[in-house]
Amino acid sequence: MPSESSRLSKSRYLSGLQCHKQLWWRVHEPEAPELSPTPGQQNLFAQGREVGERARGHVPGGELIDLPFYQYDNKVTATREALRRGRPAIYEAWFLADDTYVGVDILERTSRGYTVIEVKASNSRKPEHLPDAAVQVHVLRGAGLQVERAEVMHLNPECRYPDLSNLFVREDVTALVEAALIGVPDELAAQQRMLEGPLPDVPIGEHCTRPYDCPFIERCWPKVPDHHVSKLYRIERKRALELEADGYATIYDLPSDLELSVIHARQVKAVQTGRMVVERTLTKALAEFASPLAFLDFETVSLAIPRWPGCRPWQQVPVQFSVHVEERGRGLVHHQWIAEGPEDPRPALAEALVEACVGARKVVAYHATFERECIKQLREAVPRFAKELERIEKRLVDLLPAIRSHVYHPDFGGGFSIKKTLPALVPGLSYADLKVQDGEVATVELQRLMIEGDRTPPAERAALRDALLAYCARDTWAMVKLLEKLRGLVADQLELF
Repeated sequence: MPSESSRLSKSRYLSGLQCHKQLWWRVHEPEAPELSPTPGQQNLFAQGREVGERARGHVPGGELIDLPFYQYDNKVTATREALRRGRPAIYEAWFLADDTYVGVDILERTSRGYTVIEVKASNSRKPEHLPDAAVQVHVLRGAGLQVERAEVMHLNPECRYPDLSNLFVREDVTALVEAALIGVPDELAAQQRMLEGPLPDVPIGEHCTRPYDCPFIERCWPKVPDHHVSKLYRIERKRALELEADGYATIYDLPSDLELSVIHARQVKAVQTGRMVVERTLTKALAEFASPLAFLDFETVSLAIPRWPGCRPWQQVPVQFSVHVEERGRGLVHHQWIAEGPEDPRPALAEALVEACVGARKVVAYHATFERECIKQLREAVPRFAKELERIEKRLVDLLPAIRSHVYHPDFGGGFSIKKTLPALVPGLSYADLKVQDGEVATVELQRLMIEGDRTPPAERAALRDALLAYCARDTWAMVKLLEKLRGLVADQLELF
């Protein structure tokens, strides 16, 4: 008989559905470094737990099986005892059948049996939620329970704080789960047999990233050479595999008569010649960047359970900005603002932003769609500054297309994010010297500063604040230096012609 630690569980079963090799590593190498969650994943887990706790209030009167996560058999026993007490619901109920453990977020008693409710912290039901519910129903029926219904309970994108009465949507997925149940016994048996043997041989493919990125992808996928065809800008994986099968492993190998998009053609030319390609059209593209300029970047937080007026689940709320602005007689002046407490940050941020951008003819952003959405949100949240914010929005110009449509450097590596373009175009300037180096970490740390700040030692809090300010400031300084470089390229062209 398998031990607690070697049996299948709901999460293991779902990993095995994606790939048997992934499941084998998860079971046989539970301490593998690849399984250490990133800060972003830890944040999602924490918010998921909060959603699960909040969901119980929408199915009241239940009993919580509150035992450590690793005490599987004790949780099964406690669930059995709770069932005898006849409460209307059990939260975190655990069952064992077919050598498989499953935890049920909410088990609701009905007049004729039980409803399995799978709680998800997403704003909609997704295809991968069905096998999750199906394995629960299979195990519960195997344990002798009369399961009549299955539901997915997810967040409601129409919900707006402060009215959280409609925070959740309960979707009946019984018919879909009954159809999915057909393959569950055979798949469980196949996974159990596989785990008793050596590491299975599973070819790489689409399943490596669907429905989730496999944590072990680096182990399976071969190391590709520099400028591999998969590095062509936004190329579909299927197309890259076709090119490789045709003998074109790298961009160096691509024939001159191959039909390419304009951006791909520029990329191929730059890589094959080893030189940056600058189109003559760059001059016209830069004409809209009329001084005096302000360079703007926002950072946001995204909360599953909204906590500020008008916010919906998972809304990206601006809580920090950096602005470098050209001021007559003073050169570049830096303005910044960051939220440091749990109260609504938007009124104070909006006021500071309006003040920072006064006098700028154009406001430069990198991938301005994001900044435009943030400003639109601020207009709705802080109507007293709506007109001033609308003027900022109308003055937005995007630096990203100026690079993407007119310039390619071999070191871009097939991408045009600021993290790719900055070190290539402005050598010596990057994010490598910063304590916070990417947006995912910034979001998590901003949440910590705002929501847990009063529980953080003052010195640690001050260091965290400084690190976040430095990261956001680097984004706007990067735009200053990128535009300076692009204008230099235009000047060089004018000298040539």
